[in-house]
Amino acid sequence: MNKRYLLTIFHVTTAAVATGCASSPATVPPEVPQALRPPAEQSAFVEALASGVQIYQCASKPGNPSAFEWTFRAPEAALVDRAGRPIGKHYAGPSWESIDGSIVVGDVKARDPGPDKSAIPWLLLTVKSTTGSGLFAQTKSIQRVKTTGGISPAQECSAQNAGEVARVPYTATYYFYRAS
Repeated sequence: MNKRYLLTIFHVTTAAVATGCASSPATVPPEVPQALRPPAEQSAFVEALASGVQIYQCASKPGNPSAFEWTFRAPEAALVDRAGRPIGKHYAGPSWESIDGSIVVGDVKARDPGPDKSAIPWLLLTVKSTTGSGLFAQTKSIQRVKTTGGISPAQECSAQNAGEVARVPYTATYYFYRAS
């Protein structure tokens, strides 16, 4: 793709996000266990569909260097709205970065295995920090729900493959909450 095309996509998408296409008054998160509910004074303002990988590395267990396990390292995912328009990306931190440059970093507050035991758990995260004044600037809480895949690899982790990195596909829906 050429630079002009990418810049056009960026500007069109930025305008769409700025005018509210990534969020709407109809952003209604699913029912979740009580532990995964944000404070009552917060409301969902962005729904982001994530598609990417959960990255694991085969490493020795802490305190037992002769035993090995798959250790979670980081997520790596693209974020889009329901129409498939880019919102941003998700990566280590855990961090979510909007195409407008705003970033929110979260901290896991609660987890639930969710209905699909072959998927990563559902989460509620509180915000550690935000950067910028764009889409994610007012975020107070984040939910990860509707997960598929992403669990640690089924293949053996041993001294023979120590250091190996596995990128396991996953999808999830993230809801971003702000003060009502």
